[in-house]
Amino acid sequence: MNISKEVKLVNTNRQAVTPMDLSRKASLAGGILYLLTFVSIPIGFLYSSILNDPNYIVGSGTDTAVIIGGILEIIVALAGIGTAVVLFPVLKKQNEAVALGFVGTRVLEASTIFADVVCLLAIVTLRRTGVGAEALLTGKMLVVLYGLFRLGQNLMPAVNDLLLGSLLYQSRLVPRILPLLGIIGAPFLIANTIVFMFGISSGPLYLLTGIGVLPIALFEFSLGVWLTVKGFNSSAIASLFAKTTELA
Repeated sequence: MNISKEVKLVNTNRQAVTPMDLSRKASLAGGILYLLTFVSIPIGFLYSSILNDPNYIVGSGTDTAVIIGGILEIIVALAGIGTAVVLFPVLKKQNEAVALGFVGTRVLEASTIFADVVCLLAIVTLRRTGVGAEALLTGKMLVVLYGLFRLGQNLMPAVNDLLLGSLLYQSRLVPRILPLLGIIGAPFLIANTIVFMFGISSGPLYLLTGIGVLPIALFEFSLGVWLTVKGFNSSAIASLFAKTTELA
C-alpha cells in the first residue's frame, strides 16, 4: 500500500489541516501581537510626572496616567511573549534551537518590563498611603531601578531581532528586506546600550549608536503589518515542511 508523503495534520473533526492553514493562523496571530507591542508608545508622556518630579511620592493628585502606562506595558510584555510562542511551531522548522532561544529572550525581555511596572506602581502605592518626607529617598531609588531595568528593554530587542531576523532571512518566510532591517539595527542598539551604561547619554557617539532604534522599530512594525495582511511565503512554508518530513 502506498502512503502519500504529502504533509497533513488532522483535527478532532477528521478534517485535513494543511501546513498553510496552520502557518496562516500563526502568522496572523503573530502579526497582531507584534502590532500590540507598540501600544506603549505613549508611556513617555504618561510617566513624565513620576519620573521628572523627585517629590512625586509625597505629592498629591491623580495617579491615573501612571497606572494606564503600567497597564500598557503589561500588555506589551504579554504580547511580546505571545509573538514568540505563536511563531515557534513554524520557526523551529528552520532551526529549533534558535527558535527556542527567541522564546527565551522574549520571556526575559518581558520580565524586565514587569520589573519596570513594579517599581513605578510601588511608588504609587506608597504615595497613596500618605508617606512622609522620609520616603523621598525610597522614591528616588525606585526611579533609579526603573531606569536600570529599562536597560534590559533596550538590549533584549536587539538580541530578539538577531535571532528572529536570522530565522526569517534564512527561511525566506517574509521578504528578506524586513529581517535585514533588524539584523542591521541590532548591533547599533547593543552598542547604544553599552555606551549608556558608561554614563554617556548625549553627544555624537550616543546619537550614532542610537540610530539602531529606527531600523529595529521599522522591522518589528513592518513585520507585524506583513504577517497580519500577507502571512508567510507559501513556497517557503512548503519547503520547510517538506524538509521536516524528509528528516523524519
